[in-house]
Amino acid sequence: MKDSFTAVWKDVLNIIEAEISTPVSFKTWFLPIRPEQLTDQELTLSVPTQTAMDILRQKYAELIKNSVAHVLRREVAINIVVADLPESYAPPIEKERKKKKEEPKRPESTCTTAGDPSFLNPKYTFDTFVIGNSNRFVHAACLAVAGRLNETYNPLFIYGGVGLGKTHLMHAIGHAVRERNKDAKVVYVSSEKFMNEMIHSIQTNANEAFREKYRKNVDVILIDDIQFIAGKESTQQELFHTFNELKDSNKQIILSSDRPPNEIPTLEDRLRTRFASGLIADIQPPDFETRVAILKKKAEAEQIMVADDILLYIATKIKSNIRELEGALIRVMAYARLTDEDITVKLATEALKDIVSESQNREISVELIQEVVANYYNLTVDDLKSQRRTRNVALPRQIAMFLSRNLTPTSLPKIGEEFNKDHTTVMHAYTKIQEAAEQDESLKTTIDNIKKKLST
Repeated sequence: MKDSFTAVWKDVLNIIEAEISTPVSFKTWFLPIRPEQLTDQELTLSVPTQTAMDILRQKYAELIKNSVAHVLRREVAINIVVADLPESYAPPIEKERKKKKEEPKRPESTCTTAGDPSFLNPKYTFDTFVIGNSNRFVHAACLAVAGRLNETYNPLFIYGGVGLGKTHLMHAIGHAVRERNKDAKVVYVSSEKFMNEMIHSIQTNANEAFREKYRKNVDVILIDDIQFIAGKESTQQELFHTFNELKDSNKQIILSSDRPPNEIPTLEDRLRTRFASGLIADIQPPDFETRVAILKKKAEAEQIMVADDILLYIATKIKSNIRELEGALIRVMAYARLTDEDITVKLATEALKDIVSESQNREISVELIQEVVANYYNLTVDDLKSQRRTRNVALPRQIAMFLSRNLTPTSLPKIGEEFNKDHTTVMHAYTKIQEAAEQDESLKTTIDNIKKKLST
């Protein structure tokens, strides 16, 4: 890292330090950060442990992003990775603060940098993936694809809620392919990064280099969170041609999304049909036994002994997804470390009291339904309350009214008020959606998916 950017990072830390409530948190989580690479689009930071990476990603990502934007006067994506550090490692900023003379050797990251073609997380392998009833099918599909590229399911489309393991499985496929053939060209990219790189290539007249990277120099492509290209016409057009060229060249395509292709709004039909032309596999929230197994594996990875009764307590309280489940365990371990106490059920209860009370007390209201439905369809709540009657707004509005009537004690007139409609409109929407869901399996699935999001 150049000296000039080290100074910039020092300014970022000064902003963060002013925002953090306790010096201990700042020293524990932020001083060990090492700035590794800054491009026009992304800042890569390395930290010494998986725990530090998880804490920063889950709790402080927004603070870091805003602080960097304030100093650079522009927004960049923040990528936090775990680095292999020598025992003598100390962050450059901390060394400067302590006025030490010796400069340690710069560590090499165990993750590939943003400029490398694979960008695979070394911790996301099939060996570290916990199999349960909720993910057994999709795990088997991923293994099959990794073992027989373009012979089984192409494309493979994985969908499921946030934090359920989609990204883990995609990285695992990449690692398995590389183990079989070290020369295999594996490219992992989020749809957002794909879009940003495409825009940058247009601005810099580098279209050919962009297409070379994603069409020619590829054996396996893994595109994460594909739902974010919805409504992005230029990105969809570029992806359409990329998809066709890769498929025609017998290259393996793996995609992930938070919903199946037929439920991604404002997605071009030609892409929708191509996404659905291979195997579609869903991944569900883990059941109790799987949640306990996930916690045990996480504790082993962190090399910390955690009693079964504590794992059972966490698994009982956190049910929504793997990310929150592991985050809860990390929080308990960090709480014990910072307070210098043993990990007990009492300590876990104290550490998780905010999280547990929030999840248990989350009351389903008309306002919550509006927010979840709007987010599901990439709309705003104002869209649902507007007078617009186009299908992309009218159907989500009717579903939101149906759920408001079904899941809350709110009266019809009051629901109408929340949508700027009268009670007869609500009644009509309720009847229409109820009847349609009985005939349309796709609509019924959509409603079930929204209900799951409301309960997590």
